[in-house]
Amino acid sequence: MKIAVAKGDGIGPEIMNAVLDIFNANKVPLEYEFVEMGKWVFDKGFSNGMTPEAKTTIENLGILFKGPMETPKGKGVKSVNVTARKTWNTYANKRVFQTLHGVDTVFSKGGIPIDITVVRENIEDTYGGIEHMLTHDVALSRRFITRPGSLQVIKYAFEMAKQKNARRITCGHKANIMKITDGLFLECFYEVAKEYPELKADDVIVDDLCMKLVTRPDVFDVIVLTNLQGDIVSDLCAGLVGGLGFAPSANIGDHICIFEAVHGTAPDIAGKNIANPTALLLSGIAMLRHLGYMENAAEIENALLYTLEQGVRTGDFGDKSKPALNTTDFSNVIISNFGKKPELNAKELLPNKPAIQTVFKLEKNPMLVSKEMEQETISGVDMFIESDEQPEVIARKCQRHGGVKFNIVNVSNRGTQVWPTGSVFTNLVNQYNVRFESIDGSPLNQQDIIGLYVSLSGNFKICSLELLNMWGSKRAYSLSQGQ
Repeated sequence: MKIAVAKGDGIGPEIMNAVLDIFNANKVPLEYEFVEMGKWVFDKGFSNGMTPEAKTTIENLGILFKGPMETPKGKGVKSVNVTARKTWNTYANKRVFQTLHGVDTVFSKGGIPIDITVVRENIEDTYGGIEHMLTHDVALSRRFITRPGSLQVIKYAFEMAKQKNARRITCGHKANIMKITDGLFLECFYEVAKEYPELKADDVIVDDLCMKLVTRPDVFDVIVLTNLQGDIVSDLCAGLVGGLGFAPSANIGDHICIFEAVHGTAPDIAGKNIANPTALLLSGIAMLRHLGYMENAAEIENALLYTLEQGVRTGDFGDKSKPALNTTDFSNVIISNFGKKPELNAKELLPNKPAIQTVFKLEKNPMLVSKEMEQETISGVDMFIESDEQPEVIARKCQRHGGVKFNIVNVSNRGTQVWPTGSVFTNLVNQYNVRFESIDGSPLNQQDIIGLYVSLSGNFKICSLELLNMWGSKRAYSLSQGQ
């Protein structure tokens, strides 16, 4: 089987070479096609951080094994890591955090074993990177949570939890505040949970989850979260087991998968051959299992675990009284330990069952749309306007534009109601949300909204607008704080 390999920036080439040396010594039956991605590709003028040839190769092979990559700062370009995940719809980011004997943490010293799998939604949320300055003082980031996208990652998490005989699967969320976006994600979680009655499914508010993870991490098994919260929680979990140097990462999609180290490029030590290749090796081991090379994966992982148990280390961890090995020597020790088993967490040598490599030739972009269960209607509109006037003045001006169809319901500033009731102690910025609703409750159409927009624009700069949608009797928009 042939896979695409991108060595990355900084320490990337060194640790990738070390991992591939281990694979070759273990006679892993893979061929490697090296592709051009990373900061140095940005510098050559490719704005997405990869050459067209690299994109074609990865789409043809379906598997990318990549080292850490840097995005140039201050040049207005997007992260190549995020671009790759989103372009190829690798919707589930799976990261496994386990206690490693020989990597001391407060929990290993306390005899508290950790085995947590975090599944992070990988496409949506604030990582859409859709941002605008509404006024010179007010920035907006749009956060997209979709039902199809949520169902994709949550179904993957449940299926993976079932296969690993997980005792518990937990949804981390902030639906107590973001009732519509995180509320949709949580709704999808329990919808999927009904299909897996054998799994204990529960949910925890994300701030409470973080507190519990740093006090009792052993009570968690599989955790599924939205993108930004999953990013933060997965790095927190990395800290529980020794840091990002021991944190593998797999990005799973229906057609393309990416296996990578998520730590940085460490430019301060690049070229010195002293970097720790463990995270990339663990990611590679996960890739081998994904491809069906179970025996190779188990033999390499057992050798790694045995090596760590013996106190062998690179300079970033372990017993400082013992000499640190460089990258090459560390990987050579792992190779010398093939066939040996660690005392703890030894992996069973299951036979290889290589997957069949499939090349997907898609004629058009897949469209993910769920069935609309109830009739959609428009009940009003939120008009986001720029003004440094007081709320009463805003409301008085807006009331003149409502006509016979719209009634001004309230005015809010940064999500807090300031008219018809509010407090003089509420600090204001120069961007308001004025909510208009249908006077008699009858449905509105987009022409009504456009007419209001044109009228209102005579008094205000309109920064943005959002329709107030209803599905049946269910309101599909949030209330202001204090409304």
